[in-house]
Amino acid sequence: MRFIVLLFAICVAYAKDYEVKMLDLDKQGNTMVFEPGFIQIQPGDTITFVPTHKTHYVQSKLIPDDAEHFLSGLDERATFKFDKEGVYIYVCPPHQMMNMVGIIQVGNALNIQKIRDSVPKLDRRAQVNRGRLIEYAKAIKE
Repeated sequence: MRFIVLLFAICVAYAKDYEVKMLDLDKQGNTMVFEPGFIQIQPGDTITFVPTHKTHYVQSKLIPDDAEHFLSGLDERATFKFDKEGVYIYVCPPHQMMNMVGIIQVGNALNIQKIRDSVPKLDRRAQVNRGRLIEYAKAIKE
């Protein structure tokens, strides 16, 4: 029993929290953007989404099998834990047409074929900032 408690404590101690900002405009002049747009983390890590302007929130769009969808409240800071390996694509629903999207890779890209099939279709739906999701997807490590 002590071994299990110790193992759990070690795992919790190594879990990290990352921050992703929801921006109207970044330092390079890009509009409606998550910063960073691509992030790689490990199973058990958390990401805190921080709205820096009004009218932003985050919603999972494409996730690994058996993973849980996530959704924050409008203009609310939200933290989600990622336990399932794979690639997650998420959006800011009010600004999805402006390609306000992001990618999280948790551990290995187990669902890479699903991502490859979906990214071009999702990117074409954007009215502005086309190509952003395709660029982020190039950072996925297989």
